[in-house]
Amino acid sequence: MNIIMLGAPGTGKGTIASILSEKLGIPQVSTGDIFRQNIKEGTELGKLAESYISKGQLVPDEVTVKIVEDRLEQPDTKNGVILDGFPRTVVQAEKLKEILAEKNKKLDITINLTTPEEEIIERIVNRRVCSNQECKAVYNVVLHPPKVEGKCDKCGSDLITRKDDNLETVQSRLDQYFKATSPLVDYYEKEGILYTAVVSKTVGKMGEDVAKDILEHLKTL
Repeated sequence: MNIIMLGAPGTGKGTIASILSEKLGIPQVSTGDIFRQNIKEGTELGKLAESYISKGQLVPDEVTVKIVEDRLEQPDTKNGVILDGFPRTVVQAEKLKEILAEKNKKLDITINLTTPEEEIIERIVNRRVCSNQECKAVYNVVLHPPKVEGKCDKCGSDLITRKDDNLETVQSRLDQYFKATSPLVDYYEKEGILYTAVVSKTVGKMGEDVAKDILEHLKTL
């Protein structure tokens, strides 16, 4: 099964994708994680990506598409994949459709997560992530704090704040998202594979609750 996770930064894409990955037995591929790993290692790709990400801008289509295309060649994606953070533009969506078609595959569902903007900002500035790239657990110091301050519940590694998780960059990322990525909602609705879910404390539905709803919906496909 091939799944896309859509949603502005801070809507819980990573958390929900991680749960779906475990339950469905298919890998979660996050372009953000790939870029951050390259930035940490100081690769040429990392330097290029950081020049955009640090300003809250989207990495150019040709760079991101190549990263995803290479990742989809790896054997663990044979039975499906959960794409988190890609595509982010209609151009990327069209390219992904071509890449999958060449492999005689298609997208099964696009999950669109929505959250009130004020909640998104609150979540991101209070977000902490596990420094262990094999773990990648996500916490919120207000809504979902770790049992031991500064330490991951799952693996015990230090928790860190992403460099781009600050108010100014978050606002820029949201503006970029709604400008460049929102048209994807219309695109996938026309494709007939859009499933929208609200992730918000105002409706009493957070990441784990929404993941359960999605898993039930997938049984009907």
